[in-house]
Amino acid sequence: MRSVRIAPSDTVVRHGDDGVIYMESPYPLGAYAEKLTERLEHWASVAPDRTYLAERDMSGGWRRVSYGEALSAVRSLAQAILDRHLSPERPIVILSGNSIDHALLALASMYAGVLYAPIAPAYSLQAREFTTLRQIFARMEPGLVFAAEGAAFERALTDALPRGCELVVSASAPASIPSTPLSALLATPVTSAVDAAHARVNGDTIAKILFTSGSTGRPKGVINTQRMLCSNQQMLRAVFLFLQDAPPVLCDWLPWNHTAGSNHNFGIVLYNGGSLYIDEGKPTATHFGATVRNLREVPCTAHFTVPRFYEMLMPHLRSDAVLRETFFRDLKLLFYAAAGLGQRFWDELRDVSIEACGEELLIMTGLGATETAPFAICTGLDGAFAGMIGLPVPGMALKLAPAGEKLEGRVRGPNITPGYYRDEELTRAAFDEEGFYKLGDGMRFVDESTPGRGLIFDGRLAEDFKLSTGTWVSVGPLRARIIAEGAGLVQDVVIGAPDRDYVTALIFPNLAICRTVAGLDGQATVCEVLTHPAVRDRLRQALGRLAAESTGSSTFVARAMLMEEPPSADVREITDKGSLNQKTVLANRVALVDEMYGETLTPRVISAR
Repeated sequence: MRSVRIAPSDTVVRHGDDGVIYMESPYPLGAYAEKLTERLEHWASVAPDRTYLAERDMSGGWRRVSYGEALSAVRSLAQAILDRHLSPERPIVILSGNSIDHALLALASMYAGVLYAPIAPAYSLQAREFTTLRQIFARMEPGLVFAAEGAAFERALTDALPRGCELVVSASAPASIPSTPLSALLATPVTSAVDAAHARVNGDTIAKILFTSGSTGRPKGVINTQRMLCSNQQMLRAVFLFLQDAPPVLCDWLPWNHTAGSNHNFGIVLYNGGSLYIDEGKPTATHFGATVRNLREVPCTAHFTVPRFYEMLMPHLRSDAVLRETFFRDLKLLFYAAAGLGQRFWDELRDVSIEACGEELLIMTGLGATETAPFAICTGLDGAFAGMIGLPVPGMALKLAPAGEKLEGRVRGPNITPGYYRDEELTRAAFDEEGFYKLGDGMRFVDESTPGRGLIFDGRLAEDFKLSTGTWVSVGPLRARIIAEGAGLVQDVVIGAPDRDYVTALIFPNLAICRTVAGLDGQATVCEVLTHPAVRDRLRQALGRLAAESTGSSTFVARAMLMEEPPSADVREITDKGSLNQKTVLANRVALVDEMYGETLTPRVISAR
């Protein structure tokens, strides 16, 4: 095992009334900064020339900004914010994706004590109508909106930009809307008002509003305070001790409108004085080439990402010697969250690290939420397996409350949101009578007799449903078993459907493995691959094994269908976390679901029996 400093993990357990279980770490959290921008000032003082942020420029090279340069720019932007009389009541909305300009404006808003909200670009660039964007603007009432490439956002801004709201762009101003170049804000002379504003920022100050991806309902504006951000970074340092040893280097694509990219990864770099290379790619067939190019150049110290990233990276690691050398050179940890990584891919990831560098790399995972900033529960040095989420980290209190046949995880700590922006009703519903935030996730012990071995994710409670017989279907565990039985054929799966007589599944295949099973080359179409008898027989056998081991109608899949069309982020089938939005996939593909429940078995439907 490659040496890496990770803190020991353990738990203290207390049993309450009515089957409630309380858990917390026996290790203290330790002191943390009052506000995140203190860390920018610190690193600008002790390492002013160190690369803080880097992104590809038009020539394909890296544009770099040091800590000293970043602080200077942030202070000028903060003065421009104050000159415009922006405030918590007249905040900033950022529409465009990850970029250096985005980062500087976000930090400037926090420096000045003015909250901001980064919004998923899809609401502006991919939506046919802009209902959600208008709702967000109505909730936020911004005084300034930023879009890096203004022309790209013109259609959305024409429809939704609030009257009297200033538009700021980095480049390509929209033809029909007045705008201010960001360069004008960056040229603002700094006065003592900036220092006075920064001094007023404290732990209770709202730093940002993060709108959830809406995987279980409409997007909600989650309040993120300075205390949340800073305490969460201390929690990360308390577990990942190696962050204290040397500045981390990350090359990351996760979107900053989501907590994993915005709070977790961006925060890790800033809090610990590291370097963040902004990856313009993402784990999709169209954009992953850019990610591979970046990883061939940037030796990272850790990766904190989603399973899809590792699954798409695997064939490149096996075939590209330059990528393999750079990827593993300084790497200390592989971490994934937001969705389950199948045990087969877990094992393959471990094996390829041993082949590449002669050492096994530690793989860790956990569970959190936008409302937890997000770090909350994590595995440790003792090892883990697919589905395991670990134990509450230092500073966190976890409550397991009975919810039907399951235990719902609930959390309390300094990193928990005070609520939802301008929505008191939703806020009240999110917390229980003891002030614990209700995660909505089912959890169970690896071993009830030894709680210190950790917890297993037991599915999203909102995804579970009843069959027409009244029997509950536990979606999370069933989905995991299908992926495991699929032995690599199954990339992901959506379980259907409520109020029906039996369970079915829409299966998203791993096309590379399916091609191998079918004995077909890259010239074969997706349809030819997925209709090949060898592929269908292999899947039928997997479903048959699951049915043979089942304990009832809710624990196996009677019929399934292989999806030729991959899940689409454009129609919200993929959340910003990179996980599947189960309900949206079922709603978008209702005709296919109905086909699986038809009286006559069509050629596309695979039956388990």
